[in-house]
Amino acid sequence: MQSLFEWDFYGNTKETNLDAIIERNTKEFATGMHRDPFLENLMRGIVARRQELDNIITKAAPEWPIGQIAPIDRNVLRIGLYELLFGDRKEVPPKVAINEAIELAKTFGGDSSGRFINGVLGTVYRELGEPGKDENTKKYSTLDLNKLPKEELGGAVVFRKDNGKAVLALVHDVFGYWTLSKGHLEKGENIETGTLREVREELGLIKPKIIDKIGENEYIAADPETGPTRRHVTYFLIEANDTKLKLESSGGLDDARWFEIEDLVGLKIYEDIRPLLEKAINML
Repeated sequence: MQSLFEWDFYGNTKETNLDAIIERNTKEFATGMHRDPFLENLMRGIVARRQELDNIITKAAPEWPIGQIAPIDRNVLRIGLYELLFGDRKEVPPKVAINEAIELAKTFGGDSSGRFINGVLGTVYRELGEPGKDENTKKYSTLDLNKLPKEELGGAVVFRKDNGKAVLALVHDVFGYWTLSKGHLEKGENIETGTLREVREELGLIKPKIIDKIGENEYIAADPETGPTRRHVTYFLIEANDTKLKLESSGGLDDARWFEIEDLVGLKIYEDIRPLLEKAINML
């Protein structure tokens, strides 16, 4: 964090001498420690992906332009997000990455820094909850599922007809996967109403229409606040007439596009989503 702060203070440009910063701060703050590959790899990884990380911060905290975030908080967020998104999950589990970032912020930031860091990282992680979901489900397989908190979500394979040919709308998350639009129900919503609202808001659709139910899936997400949580998702086939998609501001998604069916083959897609896409395509 000290090295990132210094790098940021001097303009975070390619001309800033990372080797000199790392060497000087290692001598000053870690006396007797030799050059540490973990430190250097983390530092260089964050610097190389700085723009990606800042874009995610901007989406997760739209009320705080990146330049207005306190330098300590800004660089703690970069560390935490990098470990969440691009780090080795076995070396630094997501919950550890979040907790360590919060502790850094509490120790070196302002009075509200810990809450701010927790809010941003928690938003990204909760909204994603996808990478590692298979390993989480296996990890918690011995628990009594009925005792876990349960979240109801609605999702959809959204399609439109383009000259008589079906094209599908997918969203892209910051882990690099193309997936289906989905979201949590609001209080008092039934599954159909909530799903229609979610796809309208997330994709900027005007009048989506449910055609049929496709199926359901359930997995365990490791929520950083509540711990293991059951996420039960009901998926529908939904028709839209919009030719353009407008992705809502989100901490976990960075793109939305229409795809022709044959273009899906080479995409990076979650394994539990593929059967839903195949069923929808067969229905179409």
